[in-house]
Amino acid sequence: MPTVVITGTNRGLGFEFVKQYAADGWCVFAACRHPTSADSLRLLAERSKGLVEVVTMDVTDLRSVKQAAAQIGDGAVDLLINSAGIAGKPHQKAGNVDYESWAEVFNVNTMGPLRVTEAFIDHLSRSERKLAVTITSGMGSLTGNTSGGSIAYRSSKAAVNMVMRSAAIDFAPRGVACVLINPGWVKTDMGGPGASLTPEESVTASKRLIETLGSAESGKFFDYDGREHAW
Repeated sequence: MPTVVITGTNRGLGFEFVKQYAADGWCVFAACRHPTSADSLRLLAERSKGLVEVVTMDVTDLRSVKQAAAQIGDGAVDLLINSAGIAGKPHQKAGNVDYESWAEVFNVNTMGPLRVTEAFIDHLSRSERKLAVTITSGMGSLTGNTSGGSIAYRSSKAAVNMVMRSAAIDFAPRGVACVLINPGWVKTDMGGPGASLTPEESVTASKRLIETLGSAESGKFFDYDGREHAW
């Protein structure tokens, strides 16, 4: 049975990834900061016939991340999905930046995925798939930024793109591929009700793409529909 670790699973895309991988018969470790308040996730785990295990993890806390990895033990992890992310305070543009909020966004969106990937690198290297996927954003594309604004969020996603491109090179000797996926504009708390995709549509397409990924795609940036995205 293949195994996946997913972060940020209490809501949005992370929760949808848990639903779909569990439905496919995967063993799912669903990580979130506060499992006791993640009612929908706990209910999903209870109904999963043992396929979903909820794990406490704060991606900004290295100790928490390492404890989560230790809880999973010495088993193999075929797929890691770094889905946890925050937008930060709204309306941040040059001349109106909340620097404390910006630092928090960087901690979650940029450093968080690397903390988690480093903590699970041994688990990944023991598996057959050996794949780490980080959910990024088209708003992290330098080429695609024609409207400005959203400085904290944009910069955190541009930075995680660079981090994971470097990680793809650094972890290549372990056989682990690191790939970035833009999930599109999705109807989540972050994307808002006017977005063009439902979480189910985005995750279904992203999973289809993930099935095709391997060492040849390591260090690349894709849209959820499989097209390569401009950096």
